[in-house]
Amino acid sequence: MSSFSQQASKANLWSSSFVFVMLANALLFLSFEMLLPTLPLFVSSIGGEATQIGLVTGIFMFSAILIRPFAGVLATRIDKKYLLLIGVAICALSTGAYYLSSGVWPILLVRMIHGIGFGLATTYFTTIAAENIPKERRGEGMGYFGVGETVAISVGPLIGVSLLQAYHFTSVFMSGMAILLLGLLLAVFISRKPRITNESSLKKDVAISFKLIEKRVLFPSLLILMTGISAGGILSFSALYAIEKGFQNVAWFFFIIAASSFLVRLISGKMFDKMGPGPVLIPSAFITIGGLIVLIVAQNELQFILAGFLYGFGFGAIFPALQTWCLNSVEEHEHENAIASFFNFFDLGIGGGSLLLGVVAGAFSYQAIYFVAIGAYVLYLLLYLGYSVRRMRIMKNSVRNKNKYSA
Repeated sequence: MSSFSQQASKANLWSSSFVFVMLANALLFLSFEMLLPTLPLFVSSIGGEATQIGLVTGIFMFSAILIRPFAGVLATRIDKKYLLLIGVAICALSTGAYYLSSGVWPILLVRMIHGIGFGLATTYFTTIAAENIPKERRGEGMGYFGVGETVAISVGPLIGVSLLQAYHFTSVFMSGMAILLLGLLLAVFISRKPRITNESSLKKDVAISFKLIEKRVLFPSLLILMTGISAGGILSFSALYAIEKGFQNVAWFFFIIAASSFLVRLISGKMFDKMGPGPVLIPSAFITIGGLIVLIVAQNELQFILAGFLYGFGFGAIFPALQTWCLNSVEEHEHENAIASFFNFFDLGIGGGSLLLGVVAGAFSYQAIYFVAIGAYVLYLLLYLGYSVRRMRIMKNSVRNKNKYSA
């Protein structure tokens, strides 16, 4: 590639459309994260029991997972920008509707609808972002795209709890809806590349769109499942673990995770584009394991914060790398299927991991869950190393056969 084309490539990454999709996606996750600690409290305040609170969380994940396999076929019938706007609008209306619910069962209905909107929005945000990133810089671009999600995960719960403490549940739900409406406004300004299709290609798209799992991205999706199990422990139990250990800086712990995730994405995406997944995925897993080990042995606030830095640095590189790997494994018109599989495996990891680690915490201690989280990353490394060895053997056999036949 010439220096001129390289400069053009760099200039094309930060298009106005890419900035709009990145900001709107961040607002989607900000509103979602605001509800994580506050919605269970609302359900409890209107008489919901622990099992019903768990159901409110689970049904959201179930409906998001259920709708994503249809994202591909919907995109062959309707422009995905319009589908994105519909998804964000559903999220906005659902967030405002929580406060209108007079009992647990109406909340469950709203939560299910909200999950459908979230499943659509997350899929189309990611695929439209990928459209607006030059392919040779996709790893770098997807890393930047995910920064907003990382920041939202860090500050969203704090904003939600602060609003609840200062005002009431009304302020949480109305603020969340306002944030989503702003995200909807930003999404209106997203532009897409025109797509040239004919009747035969449209039939092909429809035929391949009815897939629960895109097999070509099954392996990176399995890896994100492993990281999701660990992330479920960090998100669900770190605050309780901090209380058990007597640590006070829980807010700083999550902030440092977000900050280190942002910092690593400045370099990890470029590494992925130049060297492929291995040089990113393997060192990052070891760094993440290091963070979990420090978390287990932490005896003071500084060690607790260091654990957050290491964990965020490792996970912050892994997530966009696996996401980009999935996108690169299929054609552009198949991105919806790839990302649907990716997010569904990640959500299953977080949800299933939270349930599994909750059982572990109940049977042993909060500290014990991080041993399981380390085990998930060890399995992740074994899977990837086994995959790499197999790939090397296939390449060697291919070269050997090529030399044999050429001779």
